[in-house]
Amino acid sequence: MRTLVHLSDLHFGTVRQEIVLPMLNLLERIQPDLIAVSGDLTQRARKEQFAAAREFLDAMRFPKIVVPGNHDIPLYNLFARFALKLTRYRRYISDELEPFYNDPEIAVLGINTARSATFKGGRVNSEQVARMQERLGPLNGVTKIVVTHHPFDLPEAYPDKALVGRARRAMQQLAGSGIDLFLAGHLHIGLSQPTALRFQISGRSPLMIQAGTALSSRVRGEANSFNVIRIQHPNISVSRLAWRSDLKGFVSTHADYFRHTEAGWARGSKLDFAEPED
Repeated sequence: MRTLVHLSDLHFGTVRQEIVLPMLNLLERIQPDLIAVSGDLTQRARKEQFAAAREFLDAMRFPKIVVPGNHDIPLYNLFARFALKLTRYRRYISDELEPFYNDPEIAVLGINTARSATFKGGRVNSEQVARMQERLGPLNGVTKIVVTHHPFDLPEAYPDKALVGRARRAMQQLAGSGIDLFLAGHLHIGLSQPTALRFQISGRSPLMIQAGTALSSRVRGEANSFNVIRIQHPNISVSRLAWRSDLKGFVSTHADYFRHTEAGWARGSKLDFAEPED
């Protein structure tokens, strides 16, 4: 079994400092095999914000996959936005914008969806789709995971324009690559669901997993939260841990269970596998 912690939208510059240490202490108890951070490490891509984000990442002593978000590109300085783009991200966080991790049970690829030309939205291009196909397609016997900032799928109530640009075309092209999970953030909401309703791709139904904002005061109707994903093929559980001010800690508030079938991932039951308590 593999345990992944999925954090997103840290937004250093608007961080609630009182929840940082409790989160770090909880991660030490969880002992994840990998931490995936799906973008927006900073609020305005400033040096001091990236430095604070770097300090936080260093305090998490586990393997990590980190991708940038739209807030990690300068907003108001147009020269920096278009000429420098992710220069500060590369300096403080990582020079690798699309990192890759694999072991005998999981393969995880980060994809950069942040673009200078769009202030809020993101896109995925044909070269990135080809990279996902080349990196993940040939692998067998592992759970395949893609990490982006902007989501490839959302509940039906959201229109296609809320998704990462070219999502529908990319999902069709990626159908044969056997990708199991798409992890994303951006909207500051937590959810997990199969992608079958929107895309209806024959024989493929990967999971879309969204993380809320882990640390920022910029919540949108939900408490600060993050996901703990446990993979024990053919089963996956997704537990959402949310901040409780009265308890001064993160507690599990929601859990989803999925099982792999011939048609892809479908909702399962907690009884499908034994899962350790957080």
